[in-house]
Amino acid sequence: MKKLRYFIYTLLAVAVIMTIVYKMMDCGPSAHLSDDEKMEAIIGSSGCMDCHSANPELPFYASFPLAGDLVQEDIAKGYKFFDMTAMLSALKNGEHISEADLAKVEKVLMKGSMPPAKYYLVHWGSVINDSEKEIALTWIKNYRAKHYPNPLAAPQFANETVRPIPDSVEVNHAKAHLGEILFHDVRMSSDNTISCASCHSLNTGGVDNKQYSIGVYGQTGGVNAPTVYNAYFNFVQFWDGRAVTLADQAAGPPLNPIEMGNDSFDEICKKLSADAQFNKAFTAVYPDGINEKNITNAIEEYEKTLLTPNSRFDKFLKGDSTALTENEIKGYELFKEYSCATCHVGENLGGKSYELMGVHMNYFEKRDIELTDEDRGRHKQTSAERDMHRFKVPGLRNIALTAPYFHDGTQKTIEDAVQAMGEHESGVTLTADENAQITAFLRSLTGEYKGQLLKNEASE
Repeated sequence: MKKLRYFIYTLLAVAVIMTIVYKMMDCGPSAHLSDDEKMEAIIGSSGCMDCHSANPELPFYASFPLAGDLVQEDIAKGYKFFDMTAMLSALKNGEHISEADLAKVEKVLMKGSMPPAKYYLVHWGSVINDSEKEIALTWIKNYRAKHYPNPLAAPQFANETVRPIPDSVEVNHAKAHLGEILFHDVRMSSDNTISCASCHSLNTGGVDNKQYSIGVYGQTGGVNAPTVYNAYFNFVQFWDGRAVTLADQAAGPPLNPIEMGNDSFDEICKKLSADAQFNKAFTAVYPDGINEKNITNAIEEYEKTLLTPNSRFDKFLKGDSTALTENEIKGYELFKEYSCATCHVGENLGGKSYELMGVHMNYFEKRDIELTDEDRGRHKQTSAERDMHRFKVPGLRNIALTAPYFHDGTQKTIEDAVQAMGEHESGVTLTADENAQITAFLRSLTGEYKGQLLKNEASE
């Protein structure tokens, strides 16, 4: 046993020496490569894919005692936190790279936390030197500027991972008008009691402030209703991502037996077509008449109008240094320091990726209610083991109005939600002051709708 330990310690000592030599000699990727090729080369030479992929090539010493245990532990943790396969594939093929992926890579480069020291002690060639770090950070900044431009922000905030909400997006207003009528129309449900607005009231932050929403015949659903405000900015809809577009999302609840309870859209079309005035107005915009495709398209157009720009945080990003208090600015800095801004990215501060609920601590073991089918998250749609308990990251806009929180609606207050996120997603136990600062920042995200500050009328 002593000989084995001596051998391992000797191996580690040699690895340290080789690491130092490698850092001194490595000059980074060739200057003849394109920027994308340089980034690809850095990812490859730094050993990122050794831990951040499903099927890494294990080194021969992965089966050794101690050293092998370290390797196996790093691989398991790395893949759990971040699968880089999609990013590398997109980089190689000139495809779109997720802004959440960019933010994650940028964060670890700036912190110098990847690869961890114990990893490159047994992977001596996997060190990112200063020149590679600078190349990678510059590439991320340029990629973000090109593919996720931020023209509304002041220059000092132009490369933040978050962006101000624009005042509007391109909308067909004739279709949106019909969509507004349909959104509030109880004829969308089988018993004529439930409309889209029943669970997504515009007067209560775009939600119903219930843990689980009430559907037809008094039935209760099994997942917390996300806000309809700013849903346009989500890369998919629903917690499990089963709808790609807003139109896809609009097609779901009407046929859900608990939510609106229709057997088919034919039932809805028949009721709406019987309304001569509505039928006339509808066919004036959609010549082929009332059908599922046109109904969901109209609702989609309407939901594009449900934007809430001009929050105090937006004004701050646009250059108004007085828009936030000192406490709120400290909260934003903590939000970035604790990596919240690597998942809560973009205009909506979220909605751009699927992430594991319980990265640093098993959320579902600590929770005091039994597992449900909805707790599976993305796994419901893919059946892939990795997707178990992964959910679309919720947007944080108007978060102060949309309690309770999380997919299961278990967090009653914003303070509770922040504390839980710190423990489970960031691996930190926030102090009372830190929690207060972050929640103060989050309250600055309440925006305006139709030129008026959004309010929750139920809490007034």
